[in-house]
Amino acid sequence: MFLKIRRDTLIILLLAFMLIASGRVMTYMAYASSTEDSQGVPISGIIIKGNDIVPITSIKSNVGESGFRSGSYIKGDVLVTSKRQVPLNEAIANAEDFVKKTTIPGTRVTPIVAADVKVDVNTGIVTINVIEDFSTVVVKNSTPGV
Repeated sequence: MFLKIRRDTLIILLLAFMLIASGRVMTYMAYASSTEDSQGVPISGIIIKGNDIVPITSIKSNVGESGFRSGSYIKGDVLVTSKRQVPLNEAIANAEDFVKKTTIPGTRVTPIVAADVKVDVNTGIVTINVIEDFSTVVVKNSTPGV
């Protein structure tokens, strides 16, 4: 009926339990005593939807140039970057323009005709919906002699 446990095994188990419990308590105390981020909500990620041909990296780099990059944060209705402070609605409009000017790498073709940029001010996630339309793209041959 009773399990036979040696005294040294019991002491080791008790010490392990105390170590785990004290680690949990220390983690909770560190979390509870931490101050709130005074800077604001950092830009935590960019989600891109709807692109078929234009690479995600090209779109992300252009959106990063408009201010939505790591290191930037949202403080109220202002996007604060390392270089400047921009009202959030103006930064969203700039990001939409930058996305529309994204080209297919190696060409001058800009197939993105519309972009919708949404920013979640609570989490810092930027969502971009892209519409590509190749029927409106003008492709010219600029190579001489061909």
